[in-house]
Amino acid sequence: MPVAKAQPGKTLLNGNDHTLIMIDHQSQMSFATKSIDATVLRNNAALVSKAAAEFKVPTILTTVAAESFSGPIYDEIQSVFPDQKPIDRTSMNTWEDQRIADRVNEIGKGRIVLAGLWTSVCIVGPALSALDQGFEVYVITDASGDITEEAHERAVQRMVQAGARPITSLQYLLELQRDWARGETYNQTVKTSVQHGGAYGLGLIYAKSMFNASEGH
Repeated sequence: MPVAKAQPGKTLLNGNDHTLIMIDHQSQMSFATKSIDATVLRNNAALVSKAAAEFKVPTILTTVAAESFSGPIYDEIQSVFPDQKPIDRTSMNTWEDQRIADRVNEIGKGRIVLAGLWTSVCIVGPALSALDQGFEVYVITDASGDITEEAHERAVQRMVQAGARPITSLQYLLELQRDWARGETYNQTVKTSVQHGGAYGLGLIYAKSMFNASEGH
């Protein structure tokens, strides 16, 4: 019989064990995205960015043809990383850009977390490539999108079949926090949840306002 131990599972993420790559969250790519509402997508991209910054996750920002066609990366992302200039590519598969490979190797993490547009092209490419090279891959599915719901879902299925692990944006934040007794990140995690956590954020506001209650206290 297995023995229960009060310790996290090996596949759970923490701020020290992965690199986040945010890919092509740009206006032109968003115009054709129909699998998720643009407002929701922008909100989720902000949530993921703030989570990564809070937990000091090494983060790579990348765009495609930013000046000639697709426009700048969302301000919801750039404002969280104001000193980082996104790597602008010509390749649809981010992983085939040598600058990305160099940066991933420089960071030196064995896990890659991906989010971006479109799921079936710009996320499938690096996900399958990274898996093939021995990395563990996680995909934040609600911070990604595609031209149809089917395109998004088939892409997620394809990546899962290859070994990628799907997660959501709020799940990403709360998995990094994982214990409300972690006081050094508690306040920011609650703040981000209130700002971007939808109904969960409303619940936090209600509990604090009505009962002065808080998670884990």
